[in-house]
Amino acid sequence: MREESDFSRRPVPAPAGGTSGWSWVAGLAARSPAGAYGWRPILIMATLFFSIGFVTWLNGPLITFVQVAFELDDVTSFLVPVCFYLAYFIFPLPATVLTRRIGLRRGLSLALVVMAAGTALFGECVNARWYVGALSGLTVIGAGLSLLQITINPYVSLLGGHDRAAQRIAIMGIANKFAGIVAPALFAVIVMPNVGGVAADIARTPPGPAREATLAAFTHAVHAPYSAMAGLLLLLAIFTARARLPEIAIETAAPAGGARGAAQPGWLLTGAFAMFLYVGVEVMAGDAIGLYGRSFGLSLDVTKYLTALTLAAMMAGYLAGMVLVPRVVDQERYMLLSCVGGILLCLVAMVAPGMVPVFCVALLGFANAMILPALFPVVLAEGGPDGGRITAFLVMAYSGGAVLPQVFVHLIPLLGTTPAFMVLAIPAYIFIGGWILALRAGGGAGTRRAAPATGRSDTP
Repeated sequence: MREESDFSRRPVPAPAGGTSGWSWVAGLAARSPAGAYGWRPILIMATLFFSIGFVTWLNGPLITFVQVAFELDDVTSFLVPVCFYLAYFIFPLPATVLTRRIGLRRGLSLALVVMAAGTALFGECVNARWYVGALSGLTVIGAGLSLLQITINPYVSLLGGHDRAAQRIAIMGIANKFAGIVAPALFAVIVMPNVGGVAADIARTPPGPAREATLAAFTHAVHAPYSAMAGLLLLLAIFTARARLPEIAIETAAPAGGARGAAQPGWLLTGAFAMFLYVGVEVMAGDAIGLYGRSFGLSLDVTKYLTALTLAAMMAGYLAGMVLVPRVVDQERYMLLSCVGGILLCLVAMVAPGMVPVFCVALLGFANAMILPALFPVVLAEGGPDGGRITAFLVMAYSGGAVLPQVFVHLIPLLGTTPAFMVLAIPAYIFIGGWILALRAGGGAGTRRAAPATGRSDTP
């Protein structure tokens, strides 16, 4: 068996003062978000998170794109996040079984291959102007992402100590959200450079060859970018298959100090529901902000960039979290403060004049940034020793991204855009914040400072 190169296995000269190499390395590993395995696995995982973000955060401008290309209403165009995130509810349990059979490395590579297939399918179906087929492509992409998420989130969480898990996931979040800034902006420039003009041409052109030619030219613009993305995902799959990554058993042991080792069903179910609500609000702030901005009179040529604005705020939130957690505040308390910030932004959006509410929704990205990095490892710790199954359960909760945005567009005719948004977002933040407060008060395993145990061996 060929040994993996990492900090835990390489003797390092001790500094002056006589400290042993092993002690010095252990100290460095304890202080580093990367943990004992070093930065190499972190950087590879960050590359995968970039690919996740690039594919995921195209949904925002895609809603605008399909609405124009297929001449859809708001409810039908919001089937984009429904089909994408509903895959997270359907596929995690089969993906967990598959991952246990084929292992970490092959699971990651297979996930990227499935994502590539879905990306290619989406491009071909849009080019053929077949909306149902395009939605099927998004579901295939979601299936690949389900397989990827089953492994990658707990893998990153368990690369080191529990108290630095939020930092490690925040690093992944920076990669994810950087892709979320780049992808919508590139899509807007390459695929929709004049979407407002195209929509106006379609509106004033009667049905016939001229209208069909305009629609065909508009939809064809998506084919080449999605074909290129599919090719890049295949290359990334090959790279991941050949990369030597440490094997980690996705399981959590009971925290030290007499804490419980068995799963806590009450905390687990409510924690999964908190994840469901969080992902729903995150998708609303990132993908539905275009519709929100249009309700304030902004043009399509402006709103197509709003997803990138939300993701820029989210990236700033990750950077702030990396600096403050755990140096200044622990990850659970930071999550509570994030929920309070989200509620305050929602309240301001309800009363502020002009375009201020649009910027408040974009700034929800900042408030949302550190909720998942703190929530995922805490709920995982509450799940007991069967970390793989608990991870599948949590990834299924990502289906909140399918449900809450669809509820939002159905509520708009009844309540108006801003009240419909806030009647979903504010209770979600209250529930998430209340959950972490109750967990801390009850002394749940997820709030203990002990690190989860990891099974470690080097890949051959």
